[in-house]
Amino acid sequence: MILCESVPSAIYKLSILPTYYIPKDGPLQTYREYISMLPGVDHPEAFGQHPNADIASQITETRTLFDTLLSLQPQVTVTQGESRESKVLKLAADVLERIPPNIDYEGTAKILKDDPSPLNVVLLQEIQRYNFLLEKIRSSLIDLDKGIKGLVVMSNDLEEIFNCIFDARVPATWQKAYPSNKPLAAWTRDLVQRVDQLEKWASIAHPPVLFWMSGFTFPTGFLTAVLQQAARQNNISVDSLSWEFIVSTVDDNNLVQPPKDGVWVKGLYLEGAGWDKKNACLIEAAPMELVCQMPTIHFKPVENKKKPGKGTYGCPCYYYPNRNGTSDRASYVVGVDLKGGSFGADHWTKRGTAILMSLEY
Repeated sequence: MILCESVPSAIYKLSILPTYYIPKDGPLQTYREYISMLPGVDHPEAFGQHPNADIASQITETRTLFDTLLSLQPQVTVTQGESRESKVLKLAADVLERIPPNIDYEGTAKILKDDPSPLNVVLLQEIQRYNFLLEKIRSSLIDLDKGIKGLVVMSNDLEEIFNCIFDARVPATWQKAYPSNKPLAAWTRDLVQRVDQLEKWASIAHPPVLFWMSGFTFPTGFLTAVLQQAARQNNISVDSLSWEFIVSTVDDNNLVQPPKDGVWVKGLYLEGAGWDKKNACLIEAAPMELVCQMPTIHFKPVENKKKPGKGTYGCPCYYYPNRNGTSDRASYVVGVDLKGGSFGADHWTKRGTAILMSLEY
């Protein structure tokens, strides 16, 4: 890239790069010379984005390329001495072994029947959804095993599951409970952690101190339940409540008691910016740092909240990296107010700064 190292201060710059500016009035030839100096490929800084955005774009293009190559791969029967059927059987057996057992819904409902709080209702709903998913996975893997061995007819659904497992992808029928971009192995580990959170909550019959909100199939329902619980405790209308966000500055080991109002939420990731733990504000991301772990955030219900200050950035929080979501479900969850630090909200908007509840790996 050719840079104009000496740009007169009177010239209006179009970005932080000295390359882009409005040239002075002159003959046509001077404009042609200026245009010829412009780089062939525009860098992210030209649009107000961080240089890391170029890395993220290249990763996306590479994944698209490999997905296309994978789709063009011939459906051979043998790869390096091992048949596709044998490989899928091993992978399916491994997934089936790792899938946890169902959570005891009936026992949990019996324990919680005397405390129909909004959070307990969310717990029971989540247990139902995950139990249905676990049963779906088990039944499809068992049918797939029978289909490969010729004991049942391979339907279109089983054929799709077969191809997905061979390509280490998550079958579409398994993603009805919640969306995810993770490959099969990472998705399976993530599912085990999600079920484990609900299992522990059900076993103690008491909400945990720290909530892993990313583990819920419908986090918006969980947030609504927190607001409803706060409204009941304070005997006020839930419509008058909104969120105040306080980012923790201490280690999670020091958070041994739940807050008086609201909940502690952990396991969130910040994309498009870094986080200054000392000053509790947004900073520029370090080179090659595409995402960073956010500290635990206190989601605090407040009544008649005042308008955020000028230095506050309304950071959107998405369920997973696909910010557009799907036709069946939106990815946007909630807007989290964060301190913008030495930059204004417009700066972080151009950076595309957002909070992600889950990643692609």
